[in-house]
Amino acid sequence: MSEEKKIHQVYIIGAGPAGMTAAIYLKRANIEFKIVDKYAPGGKMNITAIVDNYPGYFDIPGPDLAFKMYEQLKGMGIDIGYADVKNITKVDEEFVIESDEGKEYAKAVIIATGTKERKLKIPGEGKYTNKGVSYCAVCDAALYKGQEIAIIGGGNSALEEAAFTAGIVDKIYLIHRRQEFRAEDLIVEEVKETKNIELVLDTIPLEILGDGNFVTGVKVKNIKTGEEKIIPVKAVFPFVGLDAVSDFLTELNVRDDKGYVLVDSEMMTSIPGLFSIGDVNQKTLRQIVTATSDGAIAALAANRYVKKKK
Repeated sequence: MSEEKKIHQVYIIGAGPAGMTAAIYLKRANIEFKIVDKYAPGGKMNITAIVDNYPGYFDIPGPDLAFKMYEQLKGMGIDIGYADVKNITKVDEEFVIESDEGKEYAKAVIIATGTKERKLKIPGEGKYTNKGVSYCAVCDAALYKGQEIAIIGGGNSALEEAAFTAGIVDKIYLIHRRQEFRAEDLIVEEVKETKNIELVLDTIPLEILGDGNFVTGVKVKNIKTGEEKIIPVKAVFPFVGLDAVSDFLTELNVRDDKGYVLVDSEMMTSIPGLFSIGDVNQKTLRQIVTATSDGAIAALAANRYVKKKK
């Protein structure tokens, strides 16, 4: 006799601040659910040096805030599973979730997969990834203590990583294609006042150079003068934007042309029962506080949806 298939009430994909908040609210609503993540709980909080704009915490390391949220879930009896979701389809009133763990089923799904770092797509980047090219200065800057490195980008992530890393490395070349930065004024001023950060503006990277084993420099071009030069560095940290982690939604027409998920005010997509929250959504502000807000809204909406289907 075949085993009866398990159908979850709600299935949460992603255990960053959005997914963990959704789990808390579903637990409080006494709704059966499962939450999984491909990596460690916390999402990008795990690679954030300091969080100083989340209410209740003036100055807390990102991994510490991630662990506090995780501890709260554990204290509530919520276990986080580990799965790499490959595809989602909807058959009749059930969602079919396909992952490296097999197939699972749910009445409602909450997407909380966030974003991934965008690549430079220049020669040498792939060859020297993890050999001097890294997308997390918080994780890897200590490997280059006393060395010279390059950080590429002009947004909050690039400048925050530069400010953090300046206390570890000997010198940072901050390479940005414009004169103006997209980061918040406070962090811009901090970076400009940091003596071992040299601003290399109006400049784009052309190639990451190495000796076959490790990074030795980055070739850049000034877009105003056309001048090209090589900056000798031991590591290159690109922070040039983010892409939505949403390829597993390819069969469902719920994304914009950049891959971000489209939702309504209750975080539901155009497919009934499919919700999406956090940084993976099309939105103007991607912060921990907006992710947690999305999680609460979606959990309560999913609760109402599931109860209507009983």
